[in-house]
Amino acid sequence: MNWQCYLLQCADGTLYCGISNDLDKRLAAHNAGEGAKYTRGRTPVKLLHVEQCSDKSAALRRELEIKNLSRAAKLLLVAGSVNCRESR
Repeated sequence: MNWQCYLLQCADGTLYCGISNDLDKRLAAHNAGEGAKYTRGRTPVKLLHVEQCSDKSAALRRELEIKNLSRAAKLLLVAGSVNCRESR
């Protein structure tokens, strides 16, 4: 299975990080108000960043790493200023 870790921007400007093995389906769920509780009242969401992960465990680890970043660091990640794959 192909897992991704992704970063969204919600309609209120906040950021949300999650994982999925079917990103298109997950984005549709977020925008339909059926995704994570956090995003339900913050639609529409916009995909900002995606990272491919080798398995679910790797995706969960990367999600935690991203969630622990400051907002500024997350925006640098989105801007491409930080290459996560090389920094590990």
